[in-house]
Amino acid sequence: MNSDLTHYFYMPKRRDFLIGSAASAAAVSMLSKANAQDNQPSKRPEINALRQGYVGQYQGGVYLLPANDETAQWGWFNNAEPPRARIKSGDTVVMETMMASLNQILPGSSIEQITKLRVDYPGRGPHSVTGPIFVEGAMPGDVLKVRINRIVPRSYGANWNLPGNLKLGQFPDKFTEAQVKHFYLDLGRGVTEFLPGIEIPVRPFPGILGVARAESGQYSTVPPGAHGGNLDCRELVQGTTIYLPVFVEGALLWSGDSHAAQGNGEVNLTAIESAFSELNMTIEVIKKTPLSFPRIETPTHWITLGYDRDLNKAVDMLNEQTVKFVSDWKRISSKEAQQFMNNYGDCQVAEIVNQVKGTYCMLPKKAGPKRAPNPTQDTRDSYVTTATNADVQTAMNLASMQMIERIARLRKLSRLDSYALASLAMDARIGRIEPGAKTIHCLMPRSLWVKKA
Repeated sequence: MNSDLTHYFYMPKRRDFLIGSAASAAAVSMLSKANAQDNQPSKRPEINALRQGYVGQYQGGVYLLPANDETAQWGWFNNAEPPRARIKSGDTVVMETMMASLNQILPGSSIEQITKLRVDYPGRGPHSVTGPIFVEGAMPGDVLKVRINRIVPRSYGANWNLPGNLKLGQFPDKFTEAQVKHFYLDLGRGVTEFLPGIEIPVRPFPGILGVARAESGQYSTVPPGAHGGNLDCRELVQGTTIYLPVFVEGALLWSGDSHAAQGNGEVNLTAIESAFSELNMTIEVIKKTPLSFPRIETPTHWITLGYDRDLNKAVDMLNEQTVKFVSDWKRISSKEAQQFMNNYGDCQVAEIVNQVKGTYCMLPKKAGPKRAPNPTQDTRDSYVTTATNADVQTAMNLASMQMIERIARLRKLSRLDSYALASLAMDARIGRIEPGAKTIHCLMPRSLWVKKA
């Protein structure tokens, strides 16, 4: 590499790490314009790099990774995927992400077009993922610490459900009509209008943030797991950190499925699906640290996770993960850790529509009063529905359906719109868990309904 470029770029040439990939349209366009001028070195280091076959820009410990046909994949993870960026531990990556299906779902896309994209490409997920990023020094048995410094979404997004033959979403047999709703994101005010008089807070987070699995081959981006991936945990916002176990050399980190807002459960299938103009992350390697499943840290809480195809087992896993973490964190017995979880843990349902269902528990870092019991009737701030059943999935189904039907009736929405609103704004809290009695509490914020002047 020429000495005048080493300060700006830290990448092998495209031919060395993108075997068989075509150059992006943007890169080709820039390169053509540069070559059309003259063959003298440009004053712009990124143009010189493009001429020499490099992708991305590395400057002062910050790597800029665009989202384009070269750097994004549609619907698959593969630990043999050549890296699109190579960084050192402690570096910062500023990446872009795409809308679903490699930017084919855009404002104005019809539900017929969206359905066709899913039907015509079976097996793969709908997500576009940017990456992977190779982190030097990361090896199996290590942990990747990823801090989200900043998120800037595009100014639009969409929510859709796909019942019918696809049978997707929590209630495909009860909501048989497919629908897409497109949204303009008012980033200045931090809201988006669901319908006139209803505003949803914009709270962006990466639905997918994960590393390569240990297993070889292609795997759909839909099911989450120990590698992270499609966790759809809405607490993973700007200012939080996720810890991911490493399974292959370099870790290989991807992100996509970028969300502007999501309710617990993501019940109608999707969040407000958007794309990020900027996802700014600082990435570190923590050597030889055993971690069996991802964990999240916020400025005020630790968050443990439990995921399984059976929601009952996901809840059991959440309990096991939480008790072990609290016991290690506070150096107390498992019995004392269980009591801490019962007294202070705010446990919720992350998502139930990704084949593997997810739960999480928020644990305050600082001591405070015990958490009040989850409400069983309406409060000043929320509409509330609850259900108890021996099967936690049945309890979730009953409580969320009660909320959907209740909001449709009280607020005079169509049932389909109420279904979508629940997917974007509803809380689903895990209450009492005992043999034969597992309770889910669903809450819908009253603040969504705003007064118009």
